[in-house]
Amino acid sequence: MAVAIRLARGGAKKRPYYKIIVTDARNSRDGKFIERIGSYNPLLPKDSPERVKLDADRARHWLSVGAQPSDRVARFLDAAGVKERSARSNPNKGQPGEKAKERAEERATRDAEAAEAAAAAAAAPAPAPAEEAAPEEAPAVETASGGEGEATPADEASNEGQSTSEPAEGAPENAPADGADKAE
Repeated sequence: MAVAIRLARGGAKKRPYYKIIVTDARNSRDGKFIERIGSYNPLLPKDSPERVKLDADRARHWLSVGAQPSDRVARFLDAAGVKERSARSNPNKGQPGEKAKERAEERATRDAEAAEAAAAAAAAPAPAPAEEAAPEEAPAVETASGGEGEATPADEASNEGQSTSEPAEGAPENAPADGADKAE
């Protein structure tokens, strides 16, 4: 039979209290146990002597007959001087995962491209202020209704070469362009 020394949870919701127990490893966490050898109250301060209570003699006995402590109980036994706990080494624990590495690479390439674009923009000569001016609007053309408005391509083609201030072809130069001479 595999014997384990582990914690069994008790206490109310969000108010944990643990018993340090010796049990068959196949039993459930809070199921039956062979012997209770201590208690652990995580709500107490770390320097409180009531935080971890442990019967060191019974723990030594169960370790001598082959009981295996859980990680947390092994820490308690090490602090009590019952069993030396070897330090664990997981060199990959602090390294980011694959997705985080991919995001970091994408961020690095994006930053490099932005730096190149900024360098190219700084190296290019600044355009003159006249070149930056807004494009000129198309001149207003008099429509058939007599008002000014946007010129359509057909109007522009028919009025090509003419301006609204010049008289039409065939009309005398001193005659007004809007037909005011007929009113006389």
